[in-house]
Order: sequence, then structure tokens, then C-alpha cells
Amino acid sequence: MLQDDKKNIQLLSMTGICKSFSGVQVLSDAQLELRSGEVHILAGENGAGKSTLIKILAGVHTEYTGTIHVDSKKVNFNSIHDAAAAGISVIHQELSLVPAMSVAENIFLGREKSRFAWLAKAEMIKKASNMLKEIGLDIDVTRELGDYPLSTQQMVEICKALAINCRIIVMDEPTSALTDVEVEKLFTIIAKLKQNGCGIIYITHKMEEIYRIADRISVLRDGKYIGTAPASELNQAKLIQWMVGRELNQQFPRHKPKDGSVALSVKDFTVADPSGKPFPVVSKVSFSVKTGEILGVAGLQGSGNSELLNGIFGTYGTKAKGKIELEGKSYNPATPSHAIANGISLLTNDRKTTGLVLGMNIVHNTTLAALKKFSPGHWLKPAKESQTAEHHKKALNLKAASLSMQVDSLSGGNQQKVAIAKWIETEPKIFFLDEPTRGVDVGAKHEIYELMNKWTSQGIAIVLITSEMPELLAMSDRIIVMHRGKITAEYASADATQEKILQAAMG
Repeated sequence: MLQDDKKNIQLLSMTGICKSFSGVQVLSDAQLELRSGEVHILAGENGAGKSTLIKILAGVHTEYTGTIHVDSKKVNFNSIHDAAAAGISVIHQELSLVPAMSVAENIFLGREKSRFAWLAKAEMIKKASNMLKEIGLDIDVTRELGDYPLSTQQMVEICKALAINCRIIVMDEPTSALTDVEVEKLFTIIAKLKQNGCGIIYITHKMEEIYRIADRISVLRDGKYIGTAPASELNQAKLIQWMVGRELNQQFPRHKPKDGSVALSVKDFTVADPSGKPFPVVSKVSFSVKTGEILGVAGLQGSGNSELLNGIFGTYGTKAKGKIELEGKSYNPATPSHAIANGISLLTNDRKTTGLVLGMNIVHNTTLAALKKFSPGHWLKPAKESQTAEHHKKALNLKAASLSMQVDSLSGGNQQKVAIAKWIETEPKIFFLDEPTRGVDVGAKHEIYELMNKWTSQGIAIVLITSEMPELLAMSDRIIVMHRGKITAEYASADATQEKILQAAMG
């Protein structure tokens, strides 16, 4: 048990924090307090200022007004090293790892062990292996980090932060790439940290996580502090109202689909393992989806659901084989450009790597997948591009000071809206959505659900992958479940339950 003298000690106080970028105010009189032995949820929509506030705490942004106290002492961090020295560790949403380096080297990056000016590799390997085993991850730490899936990399990032033995730990969307089993491991770690007197600032858009682990909740909206309350005294409806400034009458707005014709038919579809392993990642899968219908595809990590959509989209070329028909006509998934030309679009589950070009501005990202429309005779029409991007900005309620901004300067939810705009501009007949609301706040999620309803009312067929079970159950008309590359069950929405889906997903 946590000793009484370690309970409720004020570890951190941030008051009157103001911050501007290029004359645009992003934080105005923001505040946050953290006590020992608590999980303090920092909530708010994308663009509310949460990440900026955390980057000030972490020493990333050094130009701001306001005061920060750590252990009742006023501090002014000039670098991330100053923040770390004060006992602050941040697990950022975007991984700060080097895929080409080993797991052990990543964990000790910047804190390498040495003896007589020589790297103590054996010591680092042993310590890294032991630390990972403590959080339930038994892997070869001498292998390159890039050899492991994103969920494993996320656990390594968490281990890297915990290895510093800090008292103030910030976790920004730490479960976005984790499986249910790994999430449980993380929550066990959090419980241990609380017992040891650590204070945890936790950022998440998942309501079930908030009310499972939160002791207190603070909310920012449009860069301003809205309030703080114990989790037990702030119900979900009130929390949402604090976050978005209005009530959401229905979390999952869903319209009944019309009876449509078959838009996509897939039979005996197989995808060979892209890494060259002998067993296929998708094996003889058959399904169909109708116009105006949302087909949910459930499955645990490694089930092959993402590979299924990528295979149909042409990502793997000749590694994907099977009989596919689009509106009754034969289709061969040769390349992504071929898929786009045939009315198929794929919103990938990793907007940073495969969804957007981070160094390009909003306009160019929006028109990238439909560039032929904006370059007749191979001459680009910038005015038409800008006009189209402005249309999508209004339609998607995109929050950006200027369309000339690079997308890496936007919040996660607004980046997702740019990725959606890019694919809508291709005018798809079949829209594959792989984790469309990952890392997106509750207000933006609601907007995406409304868009999905709009698309289906226009006759677009949607195939949806989501790791959020309430979303899957509420938004899908039918659900197929995959396990190790094969379909193990299919349910109508009225018959599907979380228990049935999990049982089928586990084979």
C-alpha cells in the first residue's frame, strides 16, 4: 500500500500558462495540478492545447508566460534535459524511437551505459531485457526495433520512459497502438506507479479508459482552462459538455441503411506474408458489402484484417490473389492507383506514416490522391487546389489557421480530417476505413460518424476496422470476425455482442 506520507502531496502546479505561435494564441491562462499517487486525466478536443501544455512542462517549448512549480519549487525549464532532471518523463503520442537501432539501444538512448569510455553493451542488454520482462514483454532486445510491430514499439517507448525513475509521468495516448492484453499490462504498471507515490498525467480520448483509471479530470477547451473535478463526480455527459461546449444528444448517430446492390464481392482471397514468411496473412477469405452499408471487420492484432483491406487496395500487388468483383465486374488488385481509378479508397490506420505527407501543406495533402483532376494537360492549377481544400475545410470543420500550414503542425484529429478529405476527393464508391477515429477526440469522432452516415446515404459502401468495440457495434450493419487470416464468424448488428465477437476473434 502507498504510505500515508506519500499520499496527496502536490508534485506539480502550472498556473496562468499562456502560449502563442506566430501570433495565434493556443493557450490562455491554462492550469494543471498533480498530486502524488493519482492519475490525473487531461481531457479536451484535438487542438484544445493539451499537447502544447505538456510540451511546456517537458521543456520543449521554453517561451511562454505563467509559472510552474515542481515539489513546491518554482522552475523554468530551458530544455528537455532540465525537465528530466526535475523528475519529469513524457511518453509522447508520436514515438521517439529509432527503428534501425536495437531495442536495448533505444531504451538507453541518450543515457548509454559505459565503462572506461566504452559502451557497456552487455549491461544494457541485460537491464533492458529485465525491464521489459517486468512489464510483461519477453523479446530479443538485440534485434532492431523496426522488426517488431507498432504495439511492441509502443511498450518499448513506455519502458524507456519508466526507466528514468521519474515522479511525474505524462502518458499521451499510450494505448493507441496496444492490444487489449497490452492495455491491461499498462494499467497494472500504472497501479504500481501510484503505489510508489508517482503522479501520472494521462491523455486519452477513450471514455472507458478515463473512467477506469482516473482519480481527477481537468479539461481544456480552445486553449482555456474549463475546470477540474474528481472522476466520481464528473459524469460522461458533463465531461463531454465541458470538452465540446455543447451536449451531444447521441454518441453514435446511426441511420438505417437502404437495401442496396452488391458493391464489392470477394471470394477465396489470399495474401502472402509481405515479409516472406511461409504462412499467408490472409487465407481464402470471402465476403461482400452492399452500397450504403457499413461492414465491420473485427479481429485482434495479427488477425489479418488490415492486410485484407490493403490486399484489395493493391498495396501488396501480386502477393494478393482471389476473385474480386466491383459492381459485378471483375477487378484485379494490381496497384493502389488502379484501386483508386476503380473507386476504392483506403484510409490507413497510421496517418503519420502512410496517410499523409507531413512536410507538405494542407492543400497539397488534400489533392494528392486525386492530382489528375487538378493537373489537366500536366499543368497544375493551384487556385483550383486551394478552392477544393477550402471546401473540405468547411465541410469537415477543420481547425487550421491557414491552408498553407504543414500538416505536422496540426492536432491529431485535424490531421485525420485532412486524410479523410484526401480520399473523399477521389470520389470513392467503396471506402475502407482502418481505425478512422484513432487518436481523435469525442467531438471529432461524432463528426466522423455523421460523415459515415452521409456517405452511406449517398450509396458509398464502407468497410470499417476499429479497435473500439462500442464503435464497431453501433456503427456496423454487419460484422465479420477474423482470426489468423480467416473469417471465423459473421453477425448481423442486432445479433452481435462484445462477448460473441471476442470469442470468435480468439478462434
